[in-house]
Amino acid sequence: MEKDIEQLAADTIRTLSIDAVQQANSGHPGAPMGMADMAVVLWSKFLRVDPQNPTWENRDRFVLSAGHASMLLYSMLHLAGFPITIEDIKQFRQLGSATPGHPELELEQGIELTTGPLGQGFATGIGMAIAETKLADRFGSDLINHRTYGFVSDGDLMEGVASEAASLAGHLGLGKLIYLYDDNGITLVGPTDWSYSEDAVKRFDAYGWQTLSVDGHDRAAVGEAIAAGIADDSRPTLIACKTHIGYGSPAKQDTAAAHGSPLGADEIKAVKEKMGWEYEPFHVPNEVYSFFTKALDDRRHEASEWQRILEMKLASDSQLSAAWKQHFDATPIRIAVPEYDDGSKVATRAISGAVINSIADDRPDLIGGSADLASSNNTLIKSSGDFSANDRTGRNLRFGVREHAMGSIVNGITVHGGMRAYGGTFLTFSDYMRGAVRLGALMGIPSVWVYTHDSVFLGEDGPTHQSVEHVSALRAIPNLWVVRPGTAAEVAGAWELALNRTDGPTALILTRQGVPTGDTQRVPVDKGGYLVRNGDDAVLVATGSEVATAIEAAEILAGEGKSVRVVSMPCVEAFRAQDADYRSGVLGSGLPMASLEAGVTYGWGDIVGNDGLSIGIDQFGASAPAAVLAEHYGITAPQVAATLGSWLG
Repeated sequence: MEKDIEQLAADTIRTLSIDAVQQANSGHPGAPMGMADMAVVLWSKFLRVDPQNPTWENRDRFVLSAGHASMLLYSMLHLAGFPITIEDIKQFRQLGSATPGHPELELEQGIELTTGPLGQGFATGIGMAIAETKLADRFGSDLINHRTYGFVSDGDLMEGVASEAASLAGHLGLGKLIYLYDDNGITLVGPTDWSYSEDAVKRFDAYGWQTLSVDGHDRAAVGEAIAAGIADDSRPTLIACKTHIGYGSPAKQDTAAAHGSPLGADEIKAVKEKMGWEYEPFHVPNEVYSFFTKALDDRRHEASEWQRILEMKLASDSQLSAAWKQHFDATPIRIAVPEYDDGSKVATRAISGAVINSIADDRPDLIGGSADLASSNNTLIKSSGDFSANDRTGRNLRFGVREHAMGSIVNGITVHGGMRAYGGTFLTFSDYMRGAVRLGALMGIPSVWVYTHDSVFLGEDGPTHQSVEHVSALRAIPNLWVVRPGTAAEVAGAWELALNRTDGPTALILTRQGVPTGDTQRVPVDKGGYLVRNGDDAVLVATGSEVATAIEAAEILAGEGKSVRVVSMPCVEAFRAQDADYRSGVLGSGLPMASLEAGVTYGWGDIVGNDGLSIGIDQFGASAPAAVLAEHYGITAPQVAATLGSWLG
């Protein structure tokens, strides 16, 4: 009996997936085998994408949160006509190939977001849905009107970040968000009922989602459920698709053995015999190519028509054209330094709040919020309301006490494009959202993190809230630029650096306590470090609130006949990116070098050298007033001068 074309397409996905995993001798065949029917339905009937224009702004977004099933995505992208070739599939998980394990973001290849850490894709997709809703409000539904779809797994639903994000998505009424849950009852080590007995569907009912349950191998039922999700524009939708992991494998279906290891040659032979597959490995029947080409023809036409309408509107409306460019082109920004009275001391978190509000009206693409700490983080845009289920005009995001979700959602808004997003919390809670921060750095997306209460100087709240190791830990993440400004000019420069960055995220590290605001002269924060006081005997490098302490210590030492050069280094990563001439011009040549930062000294040896001196706090803090703590840990100006002077001999 001749196969139904949809069945043939699903079996093609299965065989490509098991062949690639087997050839790589590495991978996860079971999930692609189980989700193949879901993929055929979504991509052939619903997903609005154009393989010839993969970055089309109004395309639907597809998130594969279960990133271990990446061969499902690669197979589907190849069949749909994206630039993933059979040779690429044969090179699955090989060095330098276009088909790595757990891909993240490759828009030109059609990979919107495919996350390795479970739960991250689920939560990040919610940020993408927020961005779509915000842009639709800004530009109208004739230009922005698309959905975010996702495939999520049991593991995704177990992770806490997904619960946080799902709760917020339901609260915000994100009706254009549709997730298909691969409910196969198996994790890497065994059945889910070893550790998971709740009714996940009822949990999502409580979150305010529309929930549906279907047989994930009944393609007609899956299609009807997706259509029901599209019809409900006031709630996100979770479709629980009951599937069999390793579907069609005589020996390994419904077992953990199908999850994270190749099936083996004998079992692959048995699978193909069972499905009547008589082709060589990596074969795609021509009729399957034709099926997907025809299925996507309407979508390609829709993309072309949308582009025509966009160009017509932009040509006839200069204001719309300027707004569109502001949102979708990387327009550089220049930020004025806030002015304060001479001699005043202001917390850099407050200066940051002033900067946000000084640029908000000129940058309507700026959106952000805080994990229930807006009044402490100073993240509110005062000229705007809150983004909510009833008001899409607002640009303030109320994340609630959900740092994990905030990190992923800010990434999702950024990945979507068209908006610049930031998220704020206390620096000590950056640990909660570290997975999202690392993922943003890995993807090279310009999310902005606002971390306040940056040291022991927050005082009486004690060591649980006092960040001593967090700045150093964040600096350890490749491609994350960590900026710790110490004056009004440095705060303005830090925001300018963050918003002009396009190839990675930036973390702004801000004080609770007041610091000398300095003058309004611009300083080269984008260079990472610069000279603030000249000297011939030694170099003292400081960051943030300790720059003022370093200058005062240098003045004390000057009275003792020692000439100390003071360097402010708000961003170590940016400084390292400068050429050798610039770095030596700032640090001098052949001088003894010391660093000063109110945190652990780990990492400063890379700047001051193995023979240098690092002054800091290599222990947890204590509960006491800030001035008492400074004295206790030896980082007042007189103590720093004494320590440095003794070291210089």
